[in-house]
Amino acid sequence: MEKTIINPALLAKPVGYAHGIVMHGGKILFLAGQTGMDSTGTIVAPDDMVQQFRQALTNLRAVINDAGAQMTDIVKLNIFVANKKAYQAHTREIGQVYREFFGKYYPAMTLVEVKSLWDDAAMIEIEGIAVIGS
Repeated sequence: MEKTIINPALLAKPVGYAHGIVMHGGKILFLAGQTGMDSTGTIVAPDDMVQQFRQALTNLRAVINDAGAQMTDIVKLNIFVANKKAYQAHTREIGQVYREFFGKYYPAMTLVEVKSLWDDAAMIEIEGIAVIGS
């Protein structure tokens, strides 16, 4: 399956995301929001943004893998954080975790600070869209 990354010269050069992606073929997989919840239903590391980010990506990867796809099939990520400053304070570590899952691949992304998430201990929730197969 082929994809074309779209980063128009008229826009600021994106760092850590793509402005758009055109997919050529494939099926769409909608990924529900994943938090730092482990398989027991417990939020890991209640005060650790980086570990919750890692767990949320681990959860997304489980869904992606069950669908027969890989993380680089994700074309859109929406990241919701309960505290933008806490996220910004750990961008270097979050970036390292990100690269463990995606390498140097960057889908279209949005980060939004929200008042709260469903689970009070959750600091982050990540949802996305993947295009798989052809």
